[in-house]
Amino acid sequence: MRLSPSDSRAASAAVETDAGLLTVEGLSVSFITGRGRVHAVRDVSFEVREGEVFALVGESGCGKSTTALAIMRLVPPPGAIEQGQVLLGDRDLLTLTNDEMAAVRGRDVAMIFQNPLVALNPVYRAGVQIQEAVLQDNVPRHEAWRRAVEVMGQVRISDAALRADSYPHELSGGMRQRVMTGMMISRSPRLLIADEPTTALDVTIQAQILDLLMDLRRRTGMGILIITHDLGVVAEIADRVAVMYAGRIVEQAGVTELYDAPLHPYTQLLMRALPRMGKGEGRLETISGSVPSLMAEPLGCAFAPRCPLRQDRCEQGEPEYTRLGGGRLVACHLAGRAGE
Repeated sequence: MRLSPSDSRAASAAVETDAGLLTVEGLSVSFITGRGRVHAVRDVSFEVREGEVFALVGESGCGKSTTALAIMRLVPPPGAIEQGQVLLGDRDLLTLTNDEMAAVRGRDVAMIFQNPLVALNPVYRAGVQIQEAVLQDNVPRHEAWRRAVEVMGQVRISDAALRADSYPHELSGGMRQRVMTGMMISRSPRLLIADEPTTALDVTIQAQILDLLMDLRRRTGMGILIITHDLGVVAEIADRVAVMYAGRIVEQAGVTELYDAPLHPYTQLLMRALPRMGKGEGRLETISGSVPSLMAEPLGCAFAPRCPLRQDRCEQGEPEYTRLGGGRLVACHLAGRAGE
């Protein structure tokens, strides 16, 4: 049985417009290591529209989180953004001074990090950490505290006033994720980046976190860039999706088009690895091999060593993008046959 995107997304799609919120053009990021230069992100381009949920999908090590950190100008040393543009509206974030970029973080674009227990400061109470974010807008401290408790209620933390006095280690994983989300939305950003927001949570809490993100989108109209390896999450909440492999986007489409007819062999194999409802489906399929070393840009298609459809030309030159209309594109030498 084919997995289809959730129909629940249709009701929230009314907030989506064609207005560009975030435009990433030709973004490349590398790291200098003892073994050489690692090309973590290679010529990545995509757009997140106002009120849209855009998903960046791929295996671990494909460059998804590094892309998010580059957008936030938080790539840790020895990493460096080599080239590209990151436009928030008409403002290129890569050209801002450090002080100007610090003012953008939280106010215009905010990021929920993968592990909230690590991201939250263990020596400060949850409410204080949200309060400190609100204080960036020069409001009185008592008003910032009131706002912090209010935000904790908005992210569905029960007994918000009581939980505001709790330390991170006193909260469950789901509550810590809500606190992190509350901290990030406390200044009403236009764009929220959520990096693996459901990792390490049980399925019930995962569903609650996803529902929370969609509720925030409906109420605030913010755009959301969600980074995940879970295509089930993508089916539930995304409007459009880009699939990354070895630091490069290999396919981009509306989520319905992608699920109905994946074109890149990597996307097809990811789909086949999804569990299906029903009996008699047999064992889940797996993708043999692993993501290649990114020490040097590949001579051919980076996925060729793992691709069941590879041909000689796949190992001789990296494929260019084939554009198929409606914003859909695929980087594959077999683009005309990939959906067969």
